[in-house]
Amino acid sequence: MNKYVKYGLIGVAVIGILAAMVYFLKQNSTPVELYKTETAVRKDIVNKVIVTGKVIPEDEINIKPQISGIIDKIILEEGVKVKAGDLIAVIKVVPNEQSLNQAAGRVRNAELALSNAKIEYDRNKVLFDKGVISSQDFNNLKLTFDQATQELKNAQADYQIIQKGSAGGSASANTNIRATVSGTILEIPVKEGDQVIQSNNFNDGTTIATIADMGKMIFEGEVDEAEVGKLHVGMPLQISLGALEEQKFEANLKFIAPKGVEEEGAVQFKIEGDLALTDTTSYVRAGYSANASIVLEERKDVLAIKEALLQFDKETEKPYVEVEVGENKFERKDLELGVSDGIDVEVVSGIDENSKIKVWNKLEKKSEDN
Repeated sequence: MNKYVKYGLIGVAVIGILAAMVYFLKQNSTPVELYKTETAVRKDIVNKVIVTGKVIPEDEINIKPQISGIIDKIILEEGVKVKAGDLIAVIKVVPNEQSLNQAAGRVRNAELALSNAKIEYDRNKVLFDKGVISSQDFNNLKLTFDQATQELKNAQADYQIIQKGSAGGSASANTNIRATVSGTILEIPVKEGDQVIQSNNFNDGTTIATIADMGKMIFEGEVDEAEVGKLHVGMPLQISLGALEEQKFEANLKFIAPKGVEEEGAVQFKIEGDLALTDTTSYVRAGYSANASIVLEERKDVLAIKEALLQFDKETEKPYVEVEVGENKFERKDLELGVSDGIDVEVVSGIDENSKIKVWNKLEKKSEDN
């Protein structure tokens, strides 16, 4: 082999090595990570809060006895519609023996006083008729007799009330438990034979029945302190019930609690809304679990992007996105944002519908085979 052939082979080898080095460098200069892009779209954005709660009657009236005793008979059942004055139950009085003895003793004393007053009255009436005593003295004796008669009647009435629960001939006996308002009986928490206690200054008394107007229902729920500042009385609510999934109910916010209650480290504020019920509305039972949707802000046909595309400056905390300006090359664009629904956010300025935004938190790596 002459030297020219030898040098030629060396040159080919050097060129091959250089070509391999160029190819290797080119391969390594290709970015390992390639980013997907998305564009902004026009859509409606609604910022709303979902409040969990329940549907209850606006007013619930607890019917309590006016006298202590034992439930003798329950006339009506739960779910029955009643009018004010309807008889619900009857109480059998179990009198206190000491009070009964005292009342009986008062009756006996009144009888003795009346007997003595009658003797004096009869004797002095004869004398008055003969003109022996003056009219004034006779009138004083007659007053004493009349007072003794009335005292006996009072003592006998008190004795009957203690013994039977009402005075004889009373049109509305204390033993009769009647509805005080019109509505539906929601609950009768007692049974025949149960002992009940009358309502007084020291005891609320035993509830015989709970009555409510089922035509006046309200939504009651709790809102977190982070959202309560955005609410105001009169805001519309859309109520969905767990038992009636296909039906929606309209309501208006009528009450926001001025004081919150701490529950598991978070402060919750009670809210109430009037439920709009009509004759065609499905029957709504008290205690149904419900969710209320409250629209805080709404924008129609605005430019929006997914919140996942946003990045935030570490120093200013202002939002921005990276927009594609070349193959796998991106440029930062600061944004002014509007309403957000937690998934999408309104873009007021910074980009347009043609901007290709980097999906910065979803990377696609090339395989090692490439």
